[in-house]
Amino acid sequence: MAQALLKQLTFDEFIAWYPENSEQHYELHDGVIVEVPKPTGKHSEVAGFIAGEFFLEIRRSQLPYFIPKECVIKPAQESSYEPDVIVLDKQAVENNEPRWGKESILTLGSSICLVVEVVSTNWSDDYALKLEDYEAMGISEYWIVDYLGLGGRRYIGNPKQPTLSIYQLVKGEYKLKQFRENERIESSIFPQLILTAQQIFSARD
Repeated sequence: MAQALLKQLTFDEFIAWYPENSEQHYELHDGVIVEVPKPTGKHSEVAGFIAGEFFLEIRRSQLPYFIPKECVIKPAQESSYEPDVIVLDKQAVENNEPRWGKESILTLGSSICLVVEVVSTNWSDDYALKLEDYEAMGISEYWIVDYLGLGGRRYIGNPKQPTLSIYQLVKGEYKLKQFRENERIESSIFPQLILTAQQIFSARD
């Protein structure tokens, strides 16, 4: 479970506060510092697999995107998120993100093609808080990879099972499609990507 630290900060105060070379991982949720659980090995494996498949598709299709090793997303309010995987529009970032060069900070949804959050014990943040903020920013596509089926039944159904939820922006609002088992996923950012939900959950081609 994510642990809130009792100190209210602005986004810039949080960036200045963030300890260098910290073994802990933190985000800012509406001005409150939250200590985020360290990812498990499987969590990292799934995120790494997704990033690898995206990279191969970018190279294969010669798309004008790139995948940074790390970055910070700043929504409109005092929050700060570090997604598991993010795909960026290279030209938009270079032309429109003034804080990217020195701080790897993103403030515009138009710079962000796709965000992936791999679900862990703080699953409610992915399905509610971040979903709302990413939609408000205008991020084109948002994946929630719930490979253990941890999310609430209102989000992934009953009985709960591993589910990939893909939210795609249509006229300013997210529309949801969900994929399970051997269903081939459908991505508007990577329309030619050939992957099933189960391949992602198991992190194997």
